[in-house]
Amino acid sequence: MPASREDAVWLLWRAMAWNGRRNGGSLRQVSLFLLCVCVWQSGAESLRYSLAEEMERDSFVGNIAQDLGLAPSQLAARKARVVSEGNQQLFRLNPSTGVLTAKESLDREEICPQSETCTLFFKVFFDNPLQLIRGEVEVLDVNDNSPAFPEKEMVLEILETASPGSRFPLEIARDKDVGSNGLQNYTLGSNSHFSLAQAMQKDGAKYAELVLERQLDREEQRQIKLLLTATDGGSPPKSGTAQIRIVVLDANDNTPTFSREIYEVRLAENSPAGQLVVRVAATDPDEGSNGKVQYTFTKSSEGSRQLFDLNPDTGEIRMAGKLDFEETKIHEVMVRATDGGGLYTHCKVHVEVVDVNDNAPEIQLTSHTASIPEDAPPRTVVALFSVRDQDAGDNGRTECTIDGDLPFTLSPTFDNYYELRTNAALDRETMADYNISIRATDWGPRRLSSRESLWVQVTDVNDNAPAFSQELYSMWVTENNSPMVRIGSVQASDADAGSNARVQYALVREEGQEQAAVSVSSESGDVYVVRSLDYERVRALEVWVSAADGGSPALSARALVRVLVRDENDNAPVVLHPGAESGAGAGELVPRWAPAGYLVAKVVAVDADAGQNAWLSYELAKATEPGLFRLGLHSGELRTARAVAERDAPRHRLVVLVRDRGQPPRSASATLAIALLHDFSDVHVHLSQDAPPAEPDDTLTLYLIACLACVSALCLATGLAALLMKLRRDRQRQAEPLPTFPTAVAESDAGSLPRSLVYDVCLATGTLSSDFHFLGPLLPCFPAGMPPGVAPQRSSVCSQAASYPVEEGDWSAQAPLPKDTSPRPAEAACATNRGVELNVNSDQNPWLTHQ
Repeated sequence: MPASREDAVWLLWRAMAWNGRRNGGSLRQVSLFLLCVCVWQSGAESLRYSLAEEMERDSFVGNIAQDLGLAPSQLAARKARVVSEGNQQLFRLNPSTGVLTAKESLDREEICPQSETCTLFFKVFFDNPLQLIRGEVEVLDVNDNSPAFPEKEMVLEILETASPGSRFPLEIARDKDVGSNGLQNYTLGSNSHFSLAQAMQKDGAKYAELVLERQLDREEQRQIKLLLTATDGGSPPKSGTAQIRIVVLDANDNTPTFSREIYEVRLAENSPAGQLVVRVAATDPDEGSNGKVQYTFTKSSEGSRQLFDLNPDTGEIRMAGKLDFEETKIHEVMVRATDGGGLYTHCKVHVEVVDVNDNAPEIQLTSHTASIPEDAPPRTVVALFSVRDQDAGDNGRTECTIDGDLPFTLSPTFDNYYELRTNAALDRETMADYNISIRATDWGPRRLSSRESLWVQVTDVNDNAPAFSQELYSMWVTENNSPMVRIGSVQASDADAGSNARVQYALVREEGQEQAAVSVSSESGDVYVVRSLDYERVRALEVWVSAADGGSPALSARALVRVLVRDENDNAPVVLHPGAESGAGAGELVPRWAPAGYLVAKVVAVDADAGQNAWLSYELAKATEPGLFRLGLHSGELRTARAVAERDAPRHRLVVLVRDRGQPPRSASATLAIALLHDFSDVHVHLSQDAPPAEPDDTLTLYLIACLACVSALCLATGLAALLMKLRRDRQRQAEPLPTFPTAVAESDAGSLPRSLVYDVCLATGTLSSDFHFLGPLLPCFPAGMPPGVAPQRSSVCSQAASYPVEEGDWSAQAPLPKDTSPRPAEAACATNRGVELNVNSDQNPWLTHQ
């Protein structure tokens, strides 16, 4: 509590105690006194305690929680702490009980060597909210030191002519205790010549002087020994003694005299050694040795004697040590001037130390937050520190700044305390930590400064979402792949740190969506195909992949993964015409007058693969007579290689091989049965009942061998013609465009056949197979005025005997239905030989119309 309140409480206590003794110590008065003390303490602005020196470690000083009216739990909740002024922390606060204790045993003489009172100051800091309470502890002196003289024996030389009443100063006894425990009295042993007088210096130190009471006689007594005792006021008192040996000198009737009794000097504390401080001068009118004066220090402290050097002949006092204004501001030394006859006198030299700026400011950190979140609002307190300069005046005035352009600022609070606060928003991704250099500078002529570095780490906050390296990832996989094959990976990065930057990958699945054919590794982002894919069913698929970080709440991003299926040659060609269901082979009718290049039939095949795997080529694998027919390599058109002759067999059987260009290539075959007819009138041929053409017999083989022998002579002549024909055919084949077929028959409205060959197919519903029928009667249609013998290759052949079974679910079942369902008249069989067209009509019986 403040001193005025403490004095008032003490007076109140004394008055009530006296009244209590008179009234028998009423309990009611004691209670009233305690109530008054509590009321006074509740309004106190500071805490004040006292503690006797030399107490044991962790001695009780006071109960701060009780004095401040706080519960002990509040101290811990508000992080109460005690900070002592100075470099050494002398007290400890127990936040659980609120008790303030001394950390070490206190020695008042060591802490306050030259102070009458010894007060230690401290501050109590509270957080939430920030609060500071000043406090002080007075260290009470204990009589643990005895008075001591600088020398055990003091020698005084006194002339025998000294008159009664003369005074002779004695060495001062020093007692490290203060107050009543300090030096209180001097006593002198009984004698017949001297008495003892006591006086006090300006600094409060008592000293003694010998007073001559009776004239000395050297012839009667040459030396006198006295016992001087110094006693303090402790209980019990302690004392120290010194022997005084008085030497009686022969007569010298003049003593030295100083020009001034007190010499006052102002000296800067940075004065170098050897600098002249002052020159004292004393004169003696005597002659000879009695008039020669010698100077010495007397009655001066040992510290002052070490700081100054006195020339005994000239009286010059020079610097011998280093002055320190912060340690001692004023020095007093006593100079004795003694002549050759032993007479002496004294003067005082008063040295005032002038402060210079020789101490840099000191920064003491009180509270420091090592880490701060990056979303901390501006003006957040990071650290609390104080600045102290031991110099005085402007030399002790300080200011604080922060080096560099940092998002922090300093705010002065009280008693040279500063708060380090943020003044802008922080971003860990821009700067993860700060090394803050605080500079404290004084205002002296030669400005001194000190620096303190604080390291503040910016902790991460989940404020950045993951980012994919690409918005779209395209990956390839070959069909018929193995399950769980890796096809690539996605990569996302997060600018945050720690768990906020740990990215987890997952597929984005909409509600009700079936399980995707791909999966993604949650840790690495690798993309896998979980099952085998078929290019003919799925050519590409797209999934969304999300990347979520580990923050709370988690942030995420999405990227599109497109998986493209690469085709593999896993499908063999499928021959659509002639169909494989016809048994012995499809039947075609060729007139005997057919010239070279006559279109006999068209082989139609498709391949479910794509690209090069679906490019088809056609070739004749086997023929009854190889030279009669030729097959288009890419078109599949079967034409006569030469004009049909009468000697040609009436029936032919051809095996057609269809091969794709995949690696390895796949192939399919089909069989064609061809009948050569002289006249189409009233002819009904059922191709399924045709017998296969007879194989050439041995006689024919002999004829062929003979023919070959006959024409061998003509090979040289016909070789050139054959070569030219071959080159001509190669040019024609290169000029023909490659056919392109749809991957599924259902994708084309007109079927997969070219417009030059069109069939109309009608399938009845509810049947597993149907037949192709030629409408009869078969009548050739010629233009008006053209004889039948010279008619072009346009013909109309209709036959009810030929049939091509078509099973349910075959490719032709996916063809679009024609809108016209009326029966076709027989006259419609006459057309312009525009080809074959396939249509499906479920309402009519199957018919085949060859136009």
